[in-house]
Amino acid sequence: MELFEKHKGFLDRAIQANKERTFYAAYPEFPSKETYGEDADKLGQTFFKDSLGKKFEELNSEGANSWVGGEESPYLGTELGIQYPFYESDELIKRAMDSWGEWKSCSPEKRAGILIESLEGVKKRFFDIAYATMHTTGQGYMMAFQASGPHGADRAMEAVAIGYEELKRFPDSASWVKPMGKYEIKLKKSWIPQPKGISLVIGCSTFPTWNSVPGLYASLITGNPVIVKPHPKAILPIAIVVAEIQKVLKSQGLPMGICQFAPDTIEAPITKKIAANDSVKLIDYTGGPQFGDYVESLPGKTTFTEKTGVNSVILHSANDISKVAQNLAFSVALYSGQMCTAPQNIFVPKSGIDSPEGKVSAEDFARMLGESIDGLVNNPKAGPFVLGAIQNSNTLERVSGFDGGKKVLEDHEVENPMFQSARTRSPKVLLMDTSEKDKFSMEQFGPLAMVIQTENIEESIELAGDLAEQHGAISCGAYTNDENIKNQIKDRMASSFTPVSFNLTGNIYLNQHAAFSDFHVTGGNPAGNASLTNPEFLIKRFVWVGFREPEI
Repeated sequence: MELFEKHKGFLDRAIQANKERTFYAAYPEFPSKETYGEDADKLGQTFFKDSLGKKFEELNSEGANSWVGGEESPYLGTELGIQYPFYESDELIKRAMDSWGEWKSCSPEKRAGILIESLEGVKKRFFDIAYATMHTTGQGYMMAFQASGPHGADRAMEAVAIGYEELKRFPDSASWVKPMGKYEIKLKKSWIPQPKGISLVIGCSTFPTWNSVPGLYASLITGNPVIVKPHPKAILPIAIVVAEIQKVLKSQGLPMGICQFAPDTIEAPITKKIAANDSVKLIDYTGGPQFGDYVESLPGKTTFTEKTGVNSVILHSANDISKVAQNLAFSVALYSGQMCTAPQNIFVPKSGIDSPEGKVSAEDFARMLGESIDGLVNNPKAGPFVLGAIQNSNTLERVSGFDGGKKVLEDHEVENPMFQSARTRSPKVLLMDTSEKDKFSMEQFGPLAMVIQTENIEESIELAGDLAEQHGAISCGAYTNDENIKNQIKDRMASSFTPVSFNLTGNIYLNQHAAFSDFHVTGGNPAGNASLTNPEFLIKRFVWVGFREPEI
């Protein structure tokens, strides 16, 4: 209980934040020297450089079958050469089952203390994780630090707080007395939250920690042993997190099988073999819809998926249309459109967008958006760092080869002054109409935006809602000064289980979702069946089992 007492105040504050839904950051998001130390950034760079071409020996490697790796840097254009301990799937399952008894017998307090202590260890590694994320995903430095570091840790802490509260929702035992006239029935009742079994967390290549740690910590706090299966091209960031968890488990005399790491390669994948095992009861998955559909189809599993979405923006009216264009330009360009929340389809009615300067047509807005993007990406002090790099060359080829409508802004390489070999691409902007629905009705992952002219605002709203229902959506943006139109958008998008951000300008963007406040993915449309992080994300990982006997 020592670790629980150490972190109880922190846990209580996180529980309170989950209920209030106001701003709360458990971990400071800016990489300042005052917060993280004078040499923190330099040490992070050194860690990454020293890791190249070597075995990553921080993870438990006892009895490993071999060492594997296959990551490459989208900035350097070279392989990292880092190797990780590899275990066959049957060995991973056996170790998890052998460790499960000890982990589920730990009290919620003990588990919470251990997990929060591990996050404190992760906090000391934020800069290590930042450079690891940069050179596996292509994220810019600031995003890599924030998303994989403090924002990811916030989401993990959010899961721990909700999980702990759910585990403590009901009493351990109670004396049950039912009056029966001249006599009473007395029963002694008790309940235990029984974890479901082995949890498999399947990581993605673009956000290897942010998307993985919620499920990882949710399963651990509820008493399930976890196998973390990273994407073969983005291993190092989440390997650091698992190493910190294992470090605390070891310090508490607990077996490493409670949290295991399962790297593989593109050439020899092991995910399906682990996922299909009968002992695996929980699966968290982030990635493409094809494999996501496979995960959801597996019998006897409780799954938590985030797949793809077709994110829309509905334009009706705005007080400053240039600020709208600038805001959306940043959203489209941020991490080269490789965020699951990035806008893709921008609907403008044929009558135009109402503004103080008059009507703005779809063509005019597409031009304004293109000019704003061009100004951003060609700014040497901002463009390369906002864009980052393209994680997968297939994304670059798909965007460059995508054709439709009228080209308003063509994609092109953007020189990165720090990395001459960086795989970069500026966003492409196309002007289209609804006759090309087949082209804009699926996610075109990467730096691509389509401004689509509709018959009227009603068609814009209906198209956005239909696409969300049929193909999924994680975010939606809307700009209107008309309260009636706003309510129409709310009603339609709520019925398609899609959150809406209205009238965003300035330094807040459609892409951004905040822990302890925003629910990331609703779980109600094809974009995914789970939400980060609501109570269901936790309570589906365990069941309440009751016991009763006569009380004498």
